[in-house]
Amino acid sequence: MRFEPKLIRGHLVRRYKRFLADVRLDAGPEVTAHCPNPGSMLDVGIPGQPVALSHSDNPKRKLAYTWEMIELDGGWVAVHTGRTNALVEEALAAGGIEELAGFAHLRREVRQGASRLDFELEGADGQKTFIEVKNVTLTDGGHRAIFPDSVTVRGQKHLRELMTVAAAGHRAVMLFIVNRNDCDEFSPADQIDPEYGRLLRQAASRGVEILAYRTRVSPKQVTVDRSIRTVLEQ
Repeated sequence: MRFEPKLIRGHLVRRYKRFLADVRLDAGPEVTAHCPNPGSMLDVGIPGQPVALSHSDNPKRKLAYTWEMIELDGGWVAVHTGRTNALVEEALAAGGIEELAGFAHLRREVRQGASRLDFELEGADGQKTFIEVKNVTLTDGGHRAIFPDSVTVRGQKHLRELMTVAAAGHRAVMLFIVNRNDCDEFSPADQIDPEYGRLLRQAASRGVEILAYRTRVSPKQVTVDRSIRTVLEQ
C-alpha cells in the first residue's frame, strides 16, 4: 500500500475525544487531524513523537488531515485501523499470506451469525475460509505484540462466530496484523482483556487457525512482511 500523495510530517501534540489529534506540522501550523483508531492507543499515542498524516482535498470533509502513523524508537507504527483490511486484501491477491494462498473467489464483509467477518475465501473445490482481521500496535514492552489494547466485546463476539464457523466444517482464521517492524512474537493481552485471551485459546483448541503477520511500515508505504510466532501459553 503506497501513499500518494506523500504523507505530511509533524509531531503529535495530543490525542483526545477518541477520534481527534492535534499535530504541529514540521512545515506549517498546528492542525487537528482525524484519528482513525478507536482503541486506547497505549504505546502509540505519545505526545511529542514524530507522526505522518495524509491530506484530502475533499471539501465535504470536516477534517482534511488523517493521522496515519507514528515513529517510536526509530521505527514507524501504522495506527490507521481502517486501512488494515485493504492491506490484507492486497497481500491476499499477491499471495503474500502463505497459509491463505490459492483461493478462487474473495468476498468482503460477510454476514456470519450476528456478526460480519472481514473476508470469505472460496477455493476452486468450493471450500470456504472465513477470516477476521485485527490491527495490532501494542507491545509488552519488548518484541512481543499483544492484542487488544482495551476490552473488546466486539472482538470477543468475532471469536465466538469463528468457533461456530469451524464447528460447521468450514475453515476459520483469526488473522492479527502487527503494524510495526519490531515484533517477532504475538500473544493475547490477558492483563487488559482476560476474556479475549480465554476465548482466543478456546478458539485455537476448537479448530480456529491463529495467524500473526508483521508489516513493513514507512511513510512511503505499508506492506505485509512475514509471519511471526503466536504464543498462547500463559
